[in-house]
Order: sequence, then structure tokens, then C-alpha cells
Amino acid sequence: MMTDQELKIGPYTLNSRLIVGTGKYSSLELMQQCHAESRTNCVTVAVRRERLVDKNSGRNILDFIDPGKYILLPNTAGCFTADEVVRVARLGRELLEGSGYQGSQWVKLECLGDTKTLLPEPLGTLEALKILVAEGFHVLVYCSDDVMLCKRIKEAGAAAVMPAGSPIGSGQGVLNPNAIRIILEELKHNDPAYPVIVDAGVGTASDVAAAMELGVDGVLLNTAIAGAKDPVKMAAAMALATEAGRLAGAAGRIPRKLYATASSPWEGRING
Repeated sequence: MMTDQELKIGPYTLNSRLIVGTGKYSSLELMQQCHAESRTNCVTVAVRRERLVDKNSGRNILDFIDPGKYILLPNTAGCFTADEVVRVARLGRELLEGSGYQGSQWVKLECLGDTKTLLPEPLGTLEALKILVAEGFHVLVYCSDDVMLCKRIKEAGAAAVMPAGSPIGSGQGVLNPNAIRIILEELKHNDPAYPVIVDAGVGTASDVAAAMELGVDGVLLNTAIAGAKDPVKMAAAMALATEAGRLAGAAGRIPRKLYATASSPWEGRING
């Protein structure tokens, strides 16, 4: 029986609603420490071969990710066409099969439109998704917060839809919470367990809590931790924010009102 914090996506069960990345850390040791503080058990890795080796030290990132603790989520970061996405996804599956890591059966699909905005290219995304689903992949799809696109992605067989909160690495948080609400309403109307995960753009713990309060199933982030002044403290903050936001969302906030409402009853007050 799953706990409330667990999330099932495809064949994998995550024991945290927070998924973290591996890029932009000043050292692999710092990355490893931040992963531990984040309390995640799912780490996403860009599987293009040149990205697995640290440029400064020549060491392999995978040597710093314990397969006994973490499920790897291969991603196709840096791909700009459907053909590139499919090729890299297949490489990721080959890399992980027989390696001791869980993760060979799924992939995070990123098909970008350009290097300036890093926003997803919708036609290439859908094309690559259909190919990968036909090949047996469980595909988590990075996309814009367009509700119709998200519906098409789910209909095409995605294991999870991952709308961006704001552009990758921007730290702007969830810019359009109403769009996320509508996406959740449309995708979960007859399928409440279908995973919707905010991917990209959060900058600090309050952004994560706000995203979770909307009712999303999880948050994926990297730069907000790796780029913080103290990444280890930020990783711990993100873990707490994920749990607090989910709990607050389930609790149900009070409605926003124009005027004050007294906490104590007016009856029985002393006059004069």
C-alpha cells in the first residue's frame, strides 16, 4: 500500500514528490550531498554521452549516484528535433540496462525550440512521444502550460505531463497558476491518479510549496538548488517545501476576503 508521499509513474514508485537534477554543481561531491538533503529518490540525468563526464575532473557523474538509493530518470536535454530525442532516449536505455540502476524503462522527453528561451517545440515533442511510446518507453513529457497541448500529450500515451512553471533556470516560479489549475482539472477529471509535475522555473522553496498547493503531483528542479548561495541548505528547504505544500493543498486554504474577519467572537465583549 502506497503512502501519501509516494508517487507512481509508469513502473516506478517514488518515495518523494521532488525530483532533482545533476547539472551546474561546483563539484560532484556537492551534488551528492544536495541529493541526500533533498530526500529525493529520483535523479534525472542528461544521457547524451558527453554530459555524463564532469568537464573539470573527468569523473563520471554516475559514480556519485548510488543505485541502491536513487532511481535514474534519463532525460533528452539538449535535443532540438524528434530524431535527436529518440536517438538519445535509446542511448539512455542502453546505458542503464544491466548497469544496476533502475530507470531503463522510462525517459524524460525534452525537445527544445531554441537556445534562447529553452521552451519546448510542440510538434517535435508529440512526434518523438509517439515513437517512444510505440517502442515501450514510459515517457514523462516536458511541455508548455498550454492545456490543449497537455491534453494531446496525455492522449498520445505519456506516462506524465510536465508543464513548465516558467522558463528553465529562470527562477520566476509558477508564472501562470491558473493554467496549471486548468491542466489539472482537464487531465485528472476522469483520471485523478494521472501524474502532473511542474518542471522548470522554480527559484526557491516558496515556489515549490506554491506549486504543490495547486495540486500537482510533484516538482522537478535543478538550478534552484545548484545555483543557490548555499545549495545544501536549499536542498533541505526544497524537501520541506514539497511536503508542506502537498499537506497544505490537501488541507484546503481559507478563501481570500476583501475585509477582515475576527478570530474571536464579538458576543460577550466588554463595552466602554
